[in-house]
Amino acid sequence: SFQSQGIQAYTWPLLYLCVISFEMAYGKNIVRSVDLKTRSGPVLYTNLLGWPPMLLFAKMNNEYEKFWEKMWESDDQRFPTGSLALLFLGCVVGTGIGYSSWWCRSKVSATTFTLIGVMNKCITILANVLVWDKHASATGIGFLFLCLGGGSIYQQAPMREKTPEDKDESIQNVTEEADEEEVALVDKDKRDN
Repeated sequence: SFQSQGIQAYTWPLLYLCVISFEMAYGKNIVRSVDLKTRSGPVLYTNLLGWPPMLLFAKMNNEYEKFWEKMWESDDQRFPTGSLALLFLGCVVGTGIGYSSWWCRSKVSATTFTLIGVMNKCITILANVLVWDKHASATGIGFLFLCLGGGSIYQQAPMREKTPEDKDESIQNVTEEADEEEVALVDKDKRDN
């Protein structure tokens, strides 16, 4: 790709690196700081954030018109046999990935979570090499094994302990919330009497 496109071949990988770095650090920050009460909170939050760009790209690519053209192309069968089952299966698997990734993200550091994702991609690429004939060169496969080796020897750094100031601040926040609830209850009692 570099031979045909030059330095521009690195534009998308560099953009991907920047976006994924931000997303991993931001995701870890959400897990730590936002109290979303349930595991469904972050899953719904990220899925809702993904809708506007998806709809915009679909509009830019004329996907809506293509859908309706295909939909009314044939009167006898709107959806091929089994397509709705595959759609449902894709939704179930995608939802499972959302829940499992947020669970994993809450258990490990952002770096470790990123590494887990990259290792999964490497395994997918390796499966591609074994199944199809259009894949990376021998050099690319060598670097893939280098990535797999590096990922397998990685160790997560110990997580930082909360400092006394962090603990004091969280206690203060809980105390302030309790005081606000108490004031609200007293005000309610006054109104009722």
